[in-house]
Amino acid sequence: MKKRKSPCIDQCDFSGNKGWCLGCARTRKECEKWKSMTPYNINILQKDLSKRMIQIKAEKNC
Repeated sequence: MKKRKSPCIDQCDFSGNKGWCLGCARTRKECEKWKSMTPYNINILQKDLSKRMIQIKAEKNC
């Protein structure tokens, strides 16, 4: 099975109040573990990342 491409967009900034990258919404640990994650865990994380990006954008607009 082919590994999924990382959601990284080369704008790493972990300065948000929750420690999520403002570019891809992952934590530092999730970034480090990405290459060793199973496809199942990647699917779960990607669903969370979509929700996190909505929260990040909402915080920027406040």
